[in-house]
Amino acid sequence: MRAKPLSILIATLLGLAAAPGYAQQSPTPAPATTPASEPAAAPPQDEQDPLASDDPDAAKTDAAKVPLDEIRRYVMVYNAIRQAYVDPVDDKELMQSAVRGLLLDLDPHSAYMKKADAEEFDELTSGAYDGVGLELQQLPEGGVRIVAPIDDGPAERAGLRSRDVIIAIDGKPLVAGEGDASAPLRGKAGTKVVVRIVREGTPKPFDVTLVRATIRSTSVRSRLLEPGFGYVRISSFQAATASDFNKAVDGLQKDAPLRGLVLDMRSNPGGLLVGAVQIADELLDKGGIVSTKGRALIGDSRFDATPGDRLKGAPVVVLVDAGSASASEVLAGALRDNKRARVVGSRTFGKGSVQTLLPLDNGDSVKLTTARYYTPSGHSIQALGIVPDVVLHPEDGSRRPAPIREAELPRHLAGETPMEGDNAGEVLPGQKPVDAALLELKKLAGVTVAPAVAKPQAATPPKPKAQ
Repeated sequence: MRAKPLSILIATLLGLAAAPGYAQQSPTPAPATTPASEPAAAPPQDEQDPLASDDPDAAKTDAAKVPLDEIRRYVMVYNAIRQAYVDPVDDKELMQSAVRGLLLDLDPHSAYMKKADAEEFDELTSGAYDGVGLELQQLPEGGVRIVAPIDDGPAERAGLRSRDVIIAIDGKPLVAGEGDASAPLRGKAGTKVVVRIVREGTPKPFDVTLVRATIRSTSVRSRLLEPGFGYVRISSFQAATASDFNKAVDGLQKDAPLRGLVLDMRSNPGGLLVGAVQIADELLDKGGIVSTKGRALIGDSRFDATPGDRLKGAPVVVLVDAGSASASEVLAGALRDNKRARVVGSRTFGKGSVQTLLPLDNGDSVKLTTARYYTPSGHSIQALGIVPDVVLHPEDGSRRPAPIREAELPRHLAGETPMEGDNAGEVLPGQKPVDAALLELKKLAGVTVAPAVAKPQAATPPKPKAQ
């Protein structure tokens, strides 16, 4: 057995831990997740593995930490492939396949990302990139599921929906284990891409042609629902989301203080944790916001509110649904646990895990799950989500038999809180959920709400007799 492949493997897999300032954290879903900006400290010297050197004999100094038998078995398979596989295999590609394999059986949010994919991944947080405007969840069996189309993007205009599954791009099937399957969706603005869609209730897959565009997603929109009652829609958490939220709220109460606010985070897949924390701080005068717990120091953190409430105590209703994930769940949980807001809608996605972006020496990165999120009351969001105080259903009254949720994903992290009741959330599009949220907001504000009166139905004219 040659020492060189072994030392390459060790340097690739263990050298990450020795690199100071290497980590970026993210709460977002699949392919729909984006990194936060918290650098992680390198582990203490006594915790760094001695095998991060090129000396194969160093393995003998700490056999308890390194599974030498498994590494030797890997090298045997590696050499067997190089020497006996029917076609030649490039060493670099073989090693990258091995690293991807390490992540394949972990949770669905851990992934290997090539340099170009990692750079595009970072671009998503800036709010401008070229693509089709989709938040996606990569599926272990191949293909990607649409968590939510971005407001007014090419995909939404073409009619793609939450829960649709893309099984092929430009005629090429999406196969499990091939890295970021959604990468071909990105490209120069104005170019076309054809996606094959599987949709519940549609008997056969069908093709949709999308025209890529520069997606300048406005993550914050606002308006007055009624005099004194404001509405702010947050579609994702980007670098400028918190400052845009502040501007929106200040604009709504330019002429008079708001009596209440509906904060709409339906189908918000998450994004930068810092945005959710900052908005929570703007609405809380004190109390915890969120904490994270992991096995290593980089997984442990806590955020608390500072004095000052931008709404001066005016009530808040948070509107969520099954597509609300990660950072949006963090914000909803923080406001409710501090008794600052009432949550209306349906049970959220349940992504309560933290991803850390680990840059490699070749420019690629590993996105690794390193911690779980906990609300201020100490409850884990993972695989459970946020259960609303007031439950809503879709406008047509139908129930979805298999809604999108973290608990359905293969190999998802187990939640630390036992599940109670129906874990199925629903996607809630349209205006009626906003109307229901406004009704709850008025109750919190002490406004007397008249009961709805059914409109009298017009008499049905007699059917003409057949002549």
